[in-house]
Amino acid sequence: VQLQASGGGLVQAGDSLRLSCAASGIIISTYNTGWFRQAPGKEREFVGAISWSSTRTSYADSVKGRFIISRDNAKNTVYLQMNSLKPEDTAVYYCAADPSRAFRVPGHSYEYQFWGQGTQVTVSS
Repeated sequence: VQLQASGGGLVQAGDSLRLSCAASGIIISTYNTGWFRQAPGKEREFVGAISWSSTRTSYADSVKGRFIISRDNAKNTVYLQMNSLKPEDTAVYYCAADPSRAFRVPGHSYEYQFWGQGTQVTVSS
């Protein structure tokens, strides 16, 4: 099983980025998929998640209204669209897959079984 996160980069405040999480070895549409981030010196935090059925999403308050999670089942990929980026969004972003049929709100890292390697997002002011 492999989750490949990509799409990070260096942008300015107010810009947008779209992160991708491409899965292999699993059918990502059968997993709740979450995004987490970890800034230097801070603990990993929940960003948002989409249920395996794609009927529910959940977001951290800090990104609500700016970030959107979506799926492309044909590509076995989950996306994190990040708009109106702020310097405080700077972090390594990880995608993760949870095989549970329950969609827990908010998500916790210990609920997720498979993890991607992370992609760096840096937002300059």
